[in-house]
Amino acid sequence: MDGLSDFNALHSRKHDHEAQLYAFDILAMGGDDVGALPLHLRKTNLEQLPARRPDGIIMAPFEGEIVPDQFRAAGFKGLREDLQTSPPAHPRRADRASYVEGSRALAGPG
Repeated sequence: MDGLSDFNALHSRKHDHEAQLYAFDILAMGGDDVGALPLHLRKTNLEQLPARRPDGIIMAPFEGEIVPDQFRAAGFKGLREDLQTSPPAHPRRADRASYVEGSRALAGPG
């Protein structure tokens, strides 16, 4: 390991026990789209889901709403959500977020 990527070790699964999952947000719950809810409510829902979660699943702490001014201060021009209903023209994920100028921040005010 020592900070170096080891592709063969990844595929050998010799470090499976070291994997951790960080959950930052929840966009669907019980089949319902909750993406339109304010971030603080989504974080509350997320924290309540795995009441008996196993070790290795960590809930990222809530640090407040993210607003477009904070994105701009960090050097981003904006965030846009691209959800495609038809198959993509190229072999990438059909759902993705991309950074573009002049768009509304995903977690920012509507």
